[in-house]
Amino acid sequence: MKLTTKGRYAVMAMADLASNAISGPVSLKEISLRQNISLAYLEQIFIKLKNKKLVTSSRGASGGYLLERPASEIKLSNIIFAVDEEVKVLNCKKNSKRGCHNKSTKCITHNLWDELDKHINGFFEKVKLQDLVKSNLN
Repeated sequence: MKLTTKGRYAVMAMADLASNAISGPVSLKEISLRQNISLAYLEQIFIKLKNKKLVTSSRGASGGYLLERPASEIKLSNIIFAVDEEVKVLNCKKNSKRGCHNKSTKCITHNLWDELDKHINGFFEKVKLQDLVKSNLN
């Protein structure tokens, strides 16, 4: 499965934000310290999250980030795709006229990996940020 640290860290940071934004905006420095993620890396991630309207920012001494909409409305797939990630297990070029690995037909395991792809992406479509935060409280 291909999901880089960018996708994993984006989900971690958003879960942290959802958990800690009760009293107001959360700074990236706070998230960085709690989650052990580089501040510079978080800044890159949050630019993308802001561009996709998943978070909003405020300036000033008590500034930071807030969720743009409730955690119950944000799917994990929204977060992963916002940072330009793609979750895939299939190395084959799905829509290629030349087939898998530039051969004229699909590889023997193509359908297996394609099906797994659908399950994984379906999972990220079903799970909301709120579900992740709630499961962490238990």
